[in-house]
Amino acid sequence: MSIVQSVRWGARGVVIIDQRLLPEQCVERELVTLEEVCDAIRTLAVRGAPAIGIAGAMGLVASTPPRPGVDREAYLAELGGNAESIRATRPTAVNLPWALARMTRVAAATSGNPAAIHHRLREEATAILDEDRAMCRAIGEHGVALIKQGARIGTHCNTGALATGGIGTALAPIYLAAERGLAPTVFADETRPLLQGSRLTAWELGQAGIPVTVLADSAAATLMSDGRIDLVIVGADRIAANGDVANKVGTYALAIAAKHHGIPFYVAAPSSTIDVATESGADIHIEQRHADEVRRTGHALTAPADVAVYNPAFDVTPATLITAIITDRGVHKPPYHFAS
Repeated sequence: MSIVQSVRWGARGVVIIDQRLLPEQCVERELVTLEEVCDAIRTLAVRGAPAIGIAGAMGLVASTPPRPGVDREAYLAELGGNAESIRATRPTAVNLPWALARMTRVAAATSGNPAAIHHRLREEATAILDEDRAMCRAIGEHGVALIKQGARIGTHCNTGALATGGIGTALAPIYLAAERGLAPTVFADETRPLLQGSRLTAWELGQAGIPVTVLADSAAATLMSDGRIDLVIVGADRIAANGDVANKVGTYALAIAAKHHGIPFYVAAPSSTIDVATESGADIHIEQRHADEVRRTGHALTAPADVAVYNPAFDVTPATLITAIITDRGVHKPPYHFAS
């Protein structure tokens, strides 16, 4: 089984698979400058909450090299400014500010000159990558126990290796189920408007040899009513303390349909995605994206060029619709009361 790697160190910076070009082309890009790092995160060349956090941490190292004549205080100030620029690219996913805060804390606590700080930061970014790989595996180990032989699994957006540093979040249990001979099949929502399900999840699972069927988001409820879905597993960009979940827009509708049809609805995410400072989904800031993502497919208009567009990147699924939340620390069941 071949599983792709979405983010890694390169010779000069952080190497990502440019996910905007999939599935037509698989192209790797090396990000070195602050502008390149910010642009890649903002334009979804790299995406998925864990991968964004990893790319942000590694990108901070790549874009802030020690320079001649810059002393410790000036270097730390530059580092803080670069971290803030990277943080501002995607305001909803908690992993990005979490990773950058960790990096800036390590920088402040590291003694020595800018070269020593930079070396320590590279070690810390590598640790974040390695920890994510281990977390993905742990999520898979906990989640695979919920998958029976021949399970038909619905999913939304992309929550696999392309979205993380390892084997994914919501796809991790599926990868382990396939590895253990449980023969799962996947039904992937295309995930409008950027088609992460059809472009990315279908491509990634195809690379691994796991059977996958793509469907329009609006067809998922009919598939459920026909008895062709056994369970749903989705990811999360932020989980509130009460168990409300922000995930790619369309997740809420999928959860409502699953609840109506009595189908288990699971959320799988790293424990770092749980934001105990956010009491409920009502407190989660939802990113509004450019109208042309809906008005156009590529350069072709699919709606009038001046029509008003509502294009939230995420929606909030209430905890009452979630059967369980799978993290690297175990399977959490309602009522959810996450605390630090």
